[in-house]
Amino acid sequence: MADLERIAHVADLVAARAAKGEHLAVVVSAMAGETNKLVGYARGAAGEALISDGFDDEYDVVVSSGEQVTAGLLALALRRRGLKARSWLGWQLELRTNPSHGRARILGFEESGLPEAVDSGEIAVVAGFQGVTEDRRISTLGRGGSDTSAVAVAAALNADCCDIYTDVDGVYTTDPRIVSKARRIERISYEEMLEMASLGAKVLQTRSVELAMNHNVPVRVLSSFLPPDAPNPGTLVCSEDEILEKQVVSGVAYSRDEAKVTLFGVADRPGVSARIFSLLAAKGVNVDMIVQANARGDKQANMVFTCTDRDSQIAREALSAHQKEIEFERLEVNRDVAKVSIIGVGMKSHTGVAETMFRALYEKGINIDVISTSEIKISVLIEAAYTELAVRALHTAFDLDAA
Repeated sequence: MADLERIAHVADLVAARAAKGEHLAVVVSAMAGETNKLVGYARGAAGEALISDGFDDEYDVVVSSGEQVTAGLLALALRRRGLKARSWLGWQLELRTNPSHGRARILGFEESGLPEAVDSGEIAVVAGFQGVTEDRRISTLGRGGSDTSAVAVAAALNADCCDIYTDVDGVYTTDPRIVSKARRIERISYEEMLEMASLGAKVLQTRSVELAMNHNVPVRVLSSFLPPDAPNPGTLVCSEDEILEKQVVSGVAYSRDEAKVTLFGVADRPGVSARIFSLLAAKGVNVDMIVQANARGDKQANMVFTCTDRDSQIAREALSAHQKEIEFERLEVNRDVAKVSIIGVGMKSHTGVAETMFRALYEKGINIDVISTSEIKISVLIEAAYTELAVRALHTAFDLDAA
């Protein structure tokens, strides 16, 4: 939806599907650069208060207008093609959210007439990224909100599928810019996609996958750049039960937006960990990997955790302000790190996955700093300079290179 030319192309895609007799709701994002421009306007008008005190309800009024414009433009383009179409804004949909402006979460739908409109053959063009609170104020869903809106609308309509058209032609085994042999995955489970999204893959937003999994909405990732009549198989995100052949590892993800925070000589007594992470939670710092080990001193431990690079300074300030209370000797932040992960539902029933991963990294001379695991993923923290080498080594080690 970058510009008028792209909107015309989307109108052609929608028209081609409507010609097949499909009943459609189309959720749109803002035009290229529009949201950033609107955020700049809001911050310019509100000053530092907008940043320090949390997002304001009027902030949402401003930044949600980008999707309103796009929805109206696409509806006009569809009418020009002789189709019956109308735009729907978040408040007209009665898409209810909590009052956390700038990062609201969807609570559900009230009766709005949308299902009846779609059933009648009218194309509903829905402004993504936005909803309405209980007190009738406009709210926005935060980063990737249009994907989340699309899945929510699909769930509300009991749609057969939610097709998300984007700038890639599907979900790949890893970033094709790093591994030329990366291949498109035909089917991937909700759990795998959720892990990949949270671990650095940019194709789908985490909350949209979570919502699709909770409501069992199949999601297809398709290319928005292909002509309407071109083959566009994409990737289907679905239940694990719908995947016949489960690879041990389905993909390799990475994130460079990482920092390692180490507290040396922390008092080793009950309640200290709870206090550390309550301070971080109060500041909105999302913690990922956590490792605690004995320190050299008696009744002391070293605490290591990771967070996003942008949150590392917030974490430093929050913990340093309570150094005497927590009783740690010193704090160190290393921002020159990256997280590399392998993901696959097949890991549930196969042994030796960790050994293969660690051996592949060892053979490339890559040192592992921190390890984190779940049932379907293993993540390691390494020196940032080795990120691409690690991704390529793991992609090959688990037979993901295209034939």
